[in-house]
Amino acid sequence: MPLIKRKHATIKAYVHDWLEPDDGVNFFSGVIIALVLASLAALALETEAVRGDTPMPHDVQTVVAWINMIVVWVFAAEFALRFWSEGENPAHAGWRGRLRFLRQPITITDILAFLPELIAVVFFPSMSAEWLAALRALRLFRLFKLARYIEAFAIVGAAVKRAGAPLIAALCVAAAQLYVAAMMLYFIEGEQKPEAFGSITRALWWAIVTLTTVGYGDVYPETVLGRIAAGIVAITGIGIVAMPTGILASAFAEEFRERHQAKQFKNKPPPPAVKNAAEGRTD
Repeated sequence: MPLIKRKHATIKAYVHDWLEPDDGVNFFSGVIIALVLASLAALALETEAVRGDTPMPHDVQTVVAWINMIVVWVFAAEFALRFWSEGENPAHAGWRGRLRFLRQPITITDILAFLPELIAVVFFPSMSAEWLAALRALRLFRLFKLARYIEAFAIVGAAVKRAGAPLIAALCVAAAQLYVAAMMLYFIEGEQKPEAFGSITRALWWAIVTLTTVGYGDVYPETVLGRIAAGIVAITGIGIVAMPTGILASAFAEEFRERHQAKQFKNKPPPPAVKNAAEGRTD
C-alpha cells in the first residue's frame, strides 16, 4: 500500500498511518486479524448451533451472535476511519481519489465483509432464515481482509497475477483436453452405458474426475476400446495438474526472489559518498 509522506502532521495522517503501518503488524492490525479469525470460527460454530439436532448448549448460539455483532460494528468503524483518512494517500486524495479507492478489489471485499449484515441488523432485524444463511456466506469475504496485514496473502496475490497469462493458457489446454476426452468416451461408450456416456455433457463428469486424477469410480468404461481410451486420457491428465503447478511454483519463486532482493537493497547501508552528502560533509 502507498505510504504517506509526512507522518503524524494531522490527526487524519496519524489515523492513516495507524491503519496502514509501515513496519508490519501493529496493535490495531493484530486486533483485526484476531477478529477475522474469531469471526470465521464463530461462523463454523453457528452452522452447528442453529441445527435442531445439535448437541451444543443453546447459549452457544447467543454467544456466537454477539461475537458476530461486535465484529460487524468494528469492521464498519474501521472502514469509516479508513475512508476518512485515505485522503492522506496522494493516490486517493480528493473525491476522484476516493472513487479510485472504492473501486479497488480489497476495498470491495472490506465492504462486503460487514455492510450487508449491518444493513440486515439495523433495518431488517426479523429477516428470514434463508436470507440469514446467504448473509453468512458473505462472511467469507472477511478472510480476504487478512491480505492487508499478512504478507503471505500479498505474495500469493502477486504470484497469481504474475502467472496470469500462462495460467490462462494452461486453462485453455485443460478445457480442450476435457472436451476431447468426453467426446471420445461418448462415441466409444455411448451405446453401452447411455446413463453415463450417452452424451458429451454426461461424459464430461467422467472426464473431469479422470483428468484431475480424483477417480471417484462411480463412472467407468466397460469395453476394451473404452478402457484403452480411458487409460490414455488418465495418463495425459497428469499434465493438467502438473502444468499450473509448475507455473505457480515458478511465479512464487520469482516473487520471493524479487522481494528478498528489495529487502536487501532497502537494508543495505548507503555508500560513504552518499552518506557524507546526506550529512552535509565534504571529506
